[in-house]
Amino acid sequence: MGGAVLLAQVQQAAENLSIFNPASPPANSIRDLAVVVLAITGGIFLIVEVVLIYSIIKFRRRPAANANEPPQIYGSHPIEVAWTAAPALICFVLMLVVARTEWEVRPRTPPPKEGDNALHVTVVGRQWWWEYRYEWWNGRKLNVITANELHIPSCDPDAEGVQRPIYLKLLSADVCHSYWVPRLAGKTDLIPGKTNTMWFQTAEQGLFLGQCAEFCGTQHAKMLLRVYVDAPADFEKWLANEEKDARTPTDETLKRGEAAFMSQSCVNCHRIGGTPAKGTYAPDLTHLMSRQTLASGIVPNTKEFLRQWVVDPQKLKPRCLMPAFGLSDGDVDAIVAYLRSLE
Repeated sequence: MGGAVLLAQVQQAAENLSIFNPASPPANSIRDLAVVVLAITGGIFLIVEVVLIYSIIKFRRRPAANANEPPQIYGSHPIEVAWTAAPALICFVLMLVVARTEWEVRPRTPPPKEGDNALHVTVVGRQWWWEYRYEWWNGRKLNVITANELHIPSCDPDAEGVQRPIYLKLLSADVCHSYWVPRLAGKTDLIPGKTNTMWFQTAEQGLFLGQCAEFCGTQHAKMLLRVYVDAPADFEKWLANEEKDARTPTDETLKRGEAAFMSQSCVNCHRIGGTPAKGTYAPDLTHLMSRQTLASGIVPNTKEFLRQWVVDPQKLKPRCLMPAFGLSDGDVDAIVAYLRSLE
């Protein structure tokens, strides 16, 4: 069931995975720029092709007696001025349009303050997944860490003052990555040792897909992006759940699974709130089952795929940094049961 739902969501979102169907102000600006550039370059293409076809037809090879040799022009100042000035003017117009768009999409991130509607999230690109650290919301300091699926609230463009901008601070933990959700904003690089920023907001709720747009290693193509735009009330419920520690298992099978998980080196990389697992190198698992996908969006978050991942992650994502541990079937079943209880 989970795989069917995921496939339906992906197909629905992929139909609109285009910069020409924007859902936020920065994406609108980028669409407008693309239209202007395509119109200008398309006009140049048509003019050149018309002149080319005209010349081919009018001056095509004929019998020598009827040859119509075109006039030879040498050193024509008007023509030289025209073919110098026209490209320069076109480039100047394009430069102005690009500069305006750059100004419109560039984030001017204000500091968080009490009573504002802004959401501040730090995004860390890793090989090959995304880490999200929720820093501030409505002027309230947060301490929420999740992975691969970004949840944000929608805004209400018809309600005065209710805009809810989303400000992302982009960092890289290893190599260069690029954050790109086409319908929400343009590509922004994540560069080691440098902090970049981006912003967007949208009134359209639902799933928005994206992709790491900078080659970052063997699994670059499987470093997918999923942004869920929730109704404000639904976002508040999701956020309240994410702020809680993991549930303490009461079932014997879950207790065994927790003990098996804690006995492995999993705790050195993964974090589970309220437990001895305090790792920061791999995805936070505190609310693993609140996510619809695994491994940065490449497979649905089902029992079968979770078991495959625990047994040997390399089969799903070769060269990822999680090895196979050679666990017994009993330990695998117990760990999977425990992980599936982390809602």
